[in-house]
Amino acid sequence: MEIKRFETTERMSKAVVHNNTLYLCGQVHAEGDIKEQTAKVLEKIEDLLNKYGSDKNHMLSVTIYIKDMKDFADMNSVWDAWIEKGFAPARACVEAKMARECLLVEMSVVAAIKE
Repeated sequence: MEIKRFETTERMSKAVVHNNTLYLCGQVHAEGDIKEQTAKVLEKIEDLLNKYGSDKNHMLSVTIYIKDMKDFADMNSVWDAWIEKGFAPARACVEAKMARECLLVEMSVVAAIKE
């Protein structure tokens, strides 16, 4: 059983691959409103997916942490424009206290590796 860890610090790895599955740590962006932060987070996710052998059409699940549910519709408007029709992953969204006050959204992804 091989586990590959990438961009690892003493606290976490940015990406982990096991059994052709890619796990990404939570992605955040600390500037802008909810739409700007969501767009930047999705950009980071797409970059990491591509870097480690996957893409957004191979996402299996996404967990979204949002600071305030009042921003749910605006976050979803950016998400809906980004996700391709027919490729929506399993998804959960919860309101959460964020690690830093400026963070409005964080997303964690599990994706299949492309073969």
